[in-house]
Amino acid sequence: MAEGQMTDTEQVGGLSVVTTSTDGIRVLTLTGEIDHHTGDQLRRALDVTDTARPRIVIDMRQVTFMDSTGINILIAAYQAVTKVGGWLRLAAPTDSVLRVLQIVGLDDIIDCHPTLHEALAA
Repeated sequence: MAEGQMTDTEQVGGLSVVTTSTDGIRVLTLTGEIDHHTGDQLRRALDVTDTARPRIVIDMRQVTFMDSTGINILIAAYQAVTKVGGWLRLAAPTDSVLRVLQIVGLDDIIDCHPTLHEALAA
């Protein structure tokens, strides 16, 4: 692993969250489903308490399902991050997850990028 990178993995039920850091950006790579059973795990990974100007990218290319729990978590995380001068971006949501984001208009609030590379470079 390159210098300056760290990794943390947590698996709860149908969701795996791998947290890495590169160039000061927290990257959450999610695999599985985001719902009321797995929401707390994602909430913990998005906690920005005591983080100055957090920069977070959520890699969603392996998320197979997301319900209103995920929407609410993303909205709360976006509000918390922007309140302290940081930003939150979504990378590569699957078609089904992107459709949910579009239906509720979240893709107009949180920047969505087609690839992780583009989300990191934006």
